[in-house]
Amino acid sequence: MTNEIDQKIINALKTVFDPEIPVDIYELGLIYKCEVTPDNNVLIDMTLTSPNCPVAEELPINVSNAVKSVNEVNDVKVDLVWDPPWDMSRMSDVARLELDMM
Repeated sequence: MTNEIDQKIINALKTVFDPEIPVDIYELGLIYKCEVTPDNNVLIDMTLTSPNCPVAEELPINVSNAVKSVNEVNDVKVDLVWDPPWDMSRMSDVARLELDMM
């Protein structure tokens, strides 16, 4: 993702936080795929830090709502995936700094 709408979507994703970790889901590496179709529909594959995550039902809804807030976006489809499993290596340097893991 590199154009203007992509950056707006990334910014929207950065407003969604895992309630157990004080870092946004984008920097945590929970977004595996984010694709914008020619019709400006957004297809997202995301995961959670754990299959037993207490926000498993609400976090994908929060992601969808955040991305739908981008004016250019028509529709959003969020799929929760477990393969590959999330691990700390997926976190960005920003997340590592925020969590004091550098």
